[in-house]
Amino acid sequence: QVQLVESGGGLVQPGGSLRLSCAASGFIFSRYYMIWVRQAPGKGPEWVSGISTGGISTRYADSVKGRFTISRDNAKNTLYLQMNSLKPEDTALYYCARDPSGTGDPDYWGQGTQVTVSS
Repeated sequence: QVQLVESGGGLVQPGGSLRLSCAASGFIFSRYYMIWVRQAPGKGPEWVSGISTGGISTRYADSVKGRFTISRDNAKNTLYLQMNSLKPEDTALYYCARDPSGTGDPDYWGQGTQVTVSS
């Protein structure tokens, strides 16, 4: 069965960095567009970033552009999100998701990893 397991979240001070990972299994990872989505307390899900199957094409929400970098290692079936210059408003539960159509309509989600940015 499809499994997506995120890790790497934690508490970080404003201006700090974190690297999230998402280990995928149960499907051919290299054949799927993958995304990161976050949900802050009391708010709806927010699409953060997406990456094409080969990792060549990437997209970012305006709120994270220039600070976050999405990447993938198809040999390791792993998706990454490098987050730099973190702000308190980046505090959220971060999910990786499989997005077959690449249109922000995922069919499988992980359980999420919490990122808290606070001094």
